[in-house]
Amino acid sequence: MSFEISELYRKDLPPAEAEWGGIPAFSFVGGNNDEENVPVAGLMEAVTRVLQREGRKLAVYNLGGSPLGHEDLRKFICQKLGVRAATNVDLDEVLITSGSLQALDLVNDLLLLPGDNVIVEEATYGGMISRLKRLGVVVHGVHLDQNGVRPDHLFELLQSCASQGRPAKYLYTIPTVQNPTGTCMPIDRRIEILAAMEGQQTAIFEDDCYADLLWGCDRPPTLWELDGPDRRVIYCGSFSKSIAPALRVGYVVAKSPVLQQILSLKTDAGSGALEQMVVAEYANSHFDKHAERLTSVLHGKAEVMAEAIRQNFGDSVHFDMPQGGIFMWLTFADDVNTADFSTEASKSGIEFNAGAGWSVDPLWGANKMRLCFGNPSVEAIREGVHRLAEIMNLTSTGNSS
Repeated sequence: MSFEISELYRKDLPPAEAEWGGIPAFSFVGGNNDEENVPVAGLMEAVTRVLQREGRKLAVYNLGGSPLGHEDLRKFICQKLGVRAATNVDLDEVLITSGSLQALDLVNDLLLLPGDNVIVEEATYGGMISRLKRLGVVVHGVHLDQNGVRPDHLFELLQSCASQGRPAKYLYTIPTVQNPTGTCMPIDRRIEILAAMEGQQTAIFEDDCYADLLWGCDRPPTLWELDGPDRRVIYCGSFSKSIAPALRVGYVVAKSPVLQQILSLKTDAGSGALEQMVVAEYANSHFDKHAERLTSVLHGKAEVMAEAIRQNFGDSVHFDMPQGGIFMWLTFADDVNTADFSTEASKSGIEFNAGAGWSVDPLWGANKMRLCFGNPSVEAIREGVHRLAEIMNLTSTGNSS
């Protein structure tokens, strides 16, 4: 009998990934960013300077410093949050992670067991939805409006979970440049959310990965900053969207005892030190100007995509202009299932995210679609949206005949 290693696989594995076929001509998926605005020259200079000055520290895990991460980078994060988000954070309240995805995994590992209740926004990051399903927790979707989480529905869900004797472990929210809707929760709504949580044994997991790419309003203080002394908020951020996605540098902000407990779960011997050193070296001198320039470029691309959608889809789709970030969230008629068009679109070199994968209730999200405008050129946005509209129109016509 021949040996087959797949017979030894765990029985609860997710489906295997398909072989990668390369980036299509019109890729509107993922969190990829604008290639022309990756600060290559600045990063090259930063690499040279930091290696000449501190390169020999790479001989020791964690550069011979704290397992929380490179001190210069943690200092910059504290400074950045203070200046850009009116948020006060101490050095020992910052843990560097390998991208924000590791931050999600660590917080979930800290707090969740199968059967636990968790509340997330009804439209949210698909990577978090898949993680929670894999963990076997019960996911409740809280309704959204143009200002983010609806406090009245949040309170209902909190009460419902508590009445079952299983209070929700946390509310996961992306308040500033929400993924996928692109909204920004104003300060009064943030205060209402915190008020709704009073008396509840429920944490808040605040994901702020796109907050440095905000153009539609002034950046409000974080929920972390507005929280009371008991600190129910755990906060995470990333440099993946503000500098480059392939730089896997994220961070968690939490009370020091919480981070010390998380460190017992972070068994990777430290996130990549060279990346931390380079990001710190570059960001200390250039981050604000770079983020301002990148945000302006992305705002322009959002305008181009909005114009292309209006021209090619007309009244058949509804969307609101995002207030920042790299995504457009489209809603079609109730009888449309955007996943039905993915195969035909891929034949024309078009990829998009069907809404079901970004929704707690896949049926609610079936008529929705997420388009990323961060990486495609202006020309590719115009042409790709035009082709996508033609495909959806032809397919819809064909289905109705």
